[in-house]
Amino acid sequence: MWRKRLNNLLKAPTHSLPVQAVRYGLSGGMAFVADFGLLYVLTDCLHVHYLLSSVLSFATGLLITYLLSVYWIFDQRRFDNRLFEVALFVAIGVVGLLLTALFMWLFTDRLGMHYLLSKVLTTAITTAWNFLAKKFILFTRQGGK
Repeated sequence: MWRKRLNNLLKAPTHSLPVQAVRYGLSGGMAFVADFGLLYVLTDCLHVHYLLSSVLSFATGLLITYLLSVYWIFDQRRFDNRLFEVALFVAIGVVGLLLTALFMWLFTDRLGMHYLLSKVLTTAITTAWNFLAKKFILFTRQGGK
């Protein structure tokens, strides 16, 4: 029984919002590890300014999330035109990127938090935005589930 539940959670196509949210959380975790790791390497090892590092690392996480969204998380797509879909995905990502830059600046420069703690808080905010926007703008059929 647990194998069937695990299969439904991790493998089977689904319309279930909770299952999609769990998958998005897992994919977000993978993207976050890449994003966070790249942020650290660029900032601490290569001495790139943290704002530029956060933009570059965020873009890497965005690519990972797109691929996992299309092939694993969501089983419906609103648009047949893949170029248009990618453009909207990037637009949603750009809003997330702007939120990332805003909150990184706010938490780090204005509130004096360490940039890595700022990144954790920023990620929580942008993850909520990204999941909801992608689910309801891109990966839900028009007028339906």
